[in-house]
Amino acid sequence: MVGPQRPQFVVFGSSIVQLCFSNGGWGAILADIYARKADILLRGYYGWNSRRAIQVLDKIFPKDAATQPSLVIVYFGGNDSMGPHSSGLGPHVPLPEYIENMRKIALHLKSLSDTTRVIFLSCPPVNEAKVQENTSKIFSELVRTNELCRSYSEACVELCREMGVKVVDLWTAIQRRDDWSTACFTDGVHLSAEGSKVVVAEILKVLKESEWEPCLHWKSMPTEFGEDSPYYLAANDGKTTLNPSDWTFYREIQWD
Repeated sequence: MVGPQRPQFVVFGSSIVQLCFSNGGWGAILADIYARKADILLRGYYGWNSRRAIQVLDKIFPKDAATQPSLVIVYFGGNDSMGPHSSGLGPHVPLPEYIENMRKIALHLKSLSDTTRVIFLSCPPVNEAKVQENTSKIFSELVRTNELCRSYSEACVELCREMGVKVVDLWTAIQRRDDWSTACFTDGVHLSAEGSKVVVAEILKVLKESEWEPCLHWKSMPTEFGEDSPYYLAANDGKTTLNPSDWTFYREIQWD
């Protein structure tokens, strides 16, 4: 642990979380936006479903931890929503069980502290043609459809409304782009840089509009060591310095 201690934002989920620092991913973008404001901690596990997640929930988020996260962003659903395999193996989780697993995750996270906030990401769509094109012969009976993703996404959104948990409807948000099927994925399932931009915009919208105290939107959070210093570059008046603590001009997108 290095100091000073900052608020911790944990991203927890399956491969869309594990890969979120790759390919201009949404985790990397958030880490940039929240530089000197919060630490983005990655807890992503390729191939996991909600059933696997609840088995280790207490290990990843122990209730007796000295410091609890300020925010947890959760994504499970893409693997759960895959069609069942005839062998009984594989990541498929029936929809009713998926809903209850996500309920357990939400209840556990909300119990960590009075100031731990939670955002769920629902199942995004998939480009079925691209999925089939990239399917390897090492897989069998691989069933991943946009209609299955829709049903699990809608179930996640409905559960969150019932429980008062903030949620990003990724299935709908991504498909607002006319070119979503080609622009938003690397392989038909996992997010490209363009797909990640959609995720970030939606997360920031939730953080900005929520009435949480303290506010977790980046513009409302203090910048670590943000005070002026005589060691910064001198301004053209020769009397003051230029404080770069909150400069954002270098960013490709000026996030709201």
